[in-house]
Formats: sequence, structure tokens, C-alpha cells
Amino acid sequence: MLERMALQDAILTALSDTESSGYDLAKAFDITVANYWTAAPQQLYRELGRMEDDGLVRARVVAQSGRPDKRIFRLTAAGRKALREFTLREPKPLAVRDEMLAQVAALESGDPESIRAHVAERLTAFEDKLAVYLLVQERTLAGRTEEEFLAAGERIGPYLTLLRGISFEEENIRWARTVLGVLGARAGDGR
Repeated sequence: MLERMALQDAILTALSDTESSGYDLAKAFDITVANYWTAAPQQLYRELGRMEDDGLVRARVVAQSGRPDKRIFRLTAAGRKALREFTLREPKPLAVRDEMLAQVAALESGDPESIRAHVAERLTAFEDKLAVYLLVQERTLAGRTEEEFLAAGERIGPYLTLLRGISFEEENIRWARTVLGVLGARAGDGR
């Protein structure tokens, strides 16, 4: 139930200013919402169905030519009330659950080459995600300085979470490069 409620809150937040299809919502979760929440498309569709049953969102059907009709979701008054109530709650403490960190912790008992390969793959993913976040930042600022945007721009909440996503990925990159450097030096190959 707690996981469902957390996903529900993330969806309420994503729909707070605009309506969206499930497909577009899934894309948003991959790009902008990903800096504070992740969910598979199947999870999103299931949760949207539950939220519709609970009266938090309403869908309208949009006919498409050559493709199945799509459903566009928007918050209801009950959904806006639930979003407001969510913002009043004390957030749960951050908990890190990262399988790769457990693998690195087990380095001496595991396979260092496999761990190095996993970290290298993850480094590439961190760099790719950072590139997307920096592109979103550039588009959001649209030629303004960050100070100008924060002082007078609209919708600074998503921008502030974007800043957290950028710093998170920058730290992930720094950490992965450190791990790879240490493993390379210990293997004597400098990789």
C-alpha cells in the first residue's frame, strides 16, 4: 500500500498542471519525473486505472487515425485535494536500495571484472541521463540565467527537482569514475 500511495503521489504531481495520456506520462517519467521517481509504464497504467476508480483522475477518449484511441487523464477535484494533502504530509526519509552498491561492497568475495563491467555500464547510463537533464535545463531556461528563471519563471518546482537530478547524476558519475579508477589501479592496468 505504501508503494502504491507513493506512485499515486508522483502521478498526481505529474498531472498537476496538465492533462496527459498514459503514454506521454510514461515518457515524462523517463525524462523529467525520473529525477525524483521511477516507474515502469505497466505500473503507471495500472495505477492510473486505480486512480480513476478512486475518482482522483478522469479520462477522456481521443480518437486517432490509424491507431487505437488514446485516453487523456486529468486530475479531478478529489485528485487536486489528494495532491494538496500529499504536500502537507511529512515526507518519508530517503532510503537507498541499489543492487550495484551491494555488489561493490562484496568486491573481495565476488568477481571484480564483472563488477567493473557493471559500473562501466552504469557510468554510461549516468552520463546519458545527465545529458538529457542538461538539455531539459537549457530548454527550460530558454536563454535566461538560472537566477532570472528562479526569480520570475513559472513552474519552478519542476526546475528545482531537475537541479537535484543533475547533482545526483553528477555525483553518480564522480563515484563510478572513482570505482573504475580504483579497480583499474588495483588490477595494475590503469583502466
